[in-house]
Amino acid sequence: LLTNWYAYRLITVRPGFERLLYYTLLVLSASSSSGENPHFDFISLINANQSLVRKMGTMGKAFYNVGFWIRETGQALDRLGCRLQGKNHFREQLSRHRMLMNVFDKAPYVDKEAFVAPSASITGDVHVGRGSSIWYGCVLRGDANSISVGAGTNIQDNSLVHVAKSNLSGKVLPTVIGDNVTVGHSAVLHGCTVEDEAHIGASATVLDGAHVEKHAMVASGALVRQNTRIPSGEVWVGNPARFLRKVTEEERAFFSSLAADYSNLAQVHAAENTKNLDETDFKKLLNKKNASDAEYDSVLNDLTLPEDVPKAA
Repeated sequence: LLTNWYAYRLITVRPGFERLLYYTLLVLSASSSSGENPHFDFISLINANQSLVRKMGTMGKAFYNVGFWIRETGQALDRLGCRLQGKNHFREQLSRHRMLMNVFDKAPYVDKEAFVAPSASITGDVHVGRGSSIWYGCVLRGDANSISVGAGTNIQDNSLVHVAKSNLSGKVLPTVIGDNVTVGHSAVLHGCTVEDEAHIGASATVLDGAHVEKHAMVASGALVRQNTRIPSGEVWVGNPARFLRKVTEEERAFFSSLAADYSNLAQVHAAENTKNLDETDFKKLLNKKNASDAEYDSVLNDLTLPEDVPKAA
């Protein structure tokens, strides 16, 4: 029984030995079926639907704990060796999420002054313009067609931007988002066009072929159906979306200021997210020493940027 457990753990932990052990275990399993080694049946062990620990009961839990201790000891020795060699990469706790990914020859382009959150995902033929911000949890998937995001635009947390390779109309539809556009949290833009300084509310959905003109507003939760055109300066609400009223001058000014505020806030987040391990450790020490960091709080609350970080116009 112990041999079964050790062989199973060795294959899962050390895949380099898999081929050698596979043939060895086949021989042992064959001898088991012939009666020469009745205690070893590795093939049935691997193919079992239930976990080994549950099948072995108390003894299985004991073996599991022993295996856990052995693995922890190995990891501790690895960390000790890294420390002795001056290698501290094992201490890295920052996000390793892959933000940018090619699809064959389609590669995303992100301007050097744009911000992409560590947990966002930009795939394929996607262009993100200067000063734009793609926030946490967003997905921009340009695998079947292209996505273009203009300058100064913010696409807020958990939003999805996708494209249409084909639909009922037979049109090839990219997604085009203009300059200084605000796309609220958890919005969905699919094969549509959103012109400059438009406002897409939180959880709104804009479908294939829809066109939102300049200074127009799609209210939170609204559903803009396929091939719908929202004229400039209008507010549309509901499911399906329909005209409600004209955009006020105060709202139009707010759209511009909101885009600028998000550009400034994005630079704060960019500065934090680009810190290396030593900088984050130093920050932890500062926060531990000072229960409240007034300067840092003012940066988040008042959007006050450090002197070396330029503000958006």
